Amino acid sequence: MTYCLAISVNNGLVLASDSRTNAGVDYVRTYSKMHTFTWPGERMCVVLTAGNLATSQAVINNIRLDLEDPKAKFNLCKGKHLHELAHYIGQLSQKEQRQHADAMEKSTSTAEATFILGGQIAGEPPEIYLIYPQGNYISASPETPYLQIGENKYGKPILDRIITLETSLEDAARCALVSLDSTIRSNVSVGLPIELSIHTKDEIKEPYHLKLSINSPMYKALQKKWSEGLHRAFTRLPRFEWEEPLIKK
Repeated sequence: MTYCLAISVNNGLVLASDSRTNAGVDYVRTYSKMHTFTWPGERMCVVLTAGNLATSQAVINNIRLDLEDPKAKFNLCKGKHLHELAHYIGQLSQKEQRQHADAMEKSTSTAEATFILGGQIAGEPPEIYLIYPQGNYISASPETPYLQIGENKYGKPILDRIITLETSLEDAARCALVSLDSTIRSNVSVGLPIELSIHTKDEIKEPYHLKLSINSPMYKALQKKWSEGLHRAFTRLPRFEWEEPLIKK
């Protein structure tokens, strides 16, 4: 399993992902789920993947092949709007799933994969899209300016409490890291290293990229400060009436 998220705020985008693809008693695999495509000054796209690894790898490979093929009918360079690129990725995913439909029906496996596309095309605003296994897609809303795929339940509460359109890029990035750390603590199928990508609005270039492992000073400090802060907040919660000392009149 996996956990990926994208946050859209007024100043840009934050995208983050874990790297675990398989977790068992004695078998753990990691694989990057963040793929960046940049044409400076023209467009920047980040694709996050979750679900069947073979399907997601095939989709990313086909994206790269279409970019190399001058005769390709469509690729990431040809769309005028980001939603056209989301539609394109959804179609690639559907095509790959159909190729293996018969084999999957005979097993307990599924070929489904889910994607998040985030980026900006020159002249357009930064956007994020969640692309479902069925090929359709949705965008984030002003009320809920983030999207998640994979194991999303553990990391959702902090996003609901902190993220708004006015949140700074740096705070959004810290929130994404805490969201991922909370999920890693609660679910063995999500694991390090974490990849983080930060895109500043209208700066159409390679986004800032950060990779954090268990020994990264930034990650260790963030874990410590967040745990300490939660503990302090917990100890300050209101007391039950029977815990308060009786006041004699």
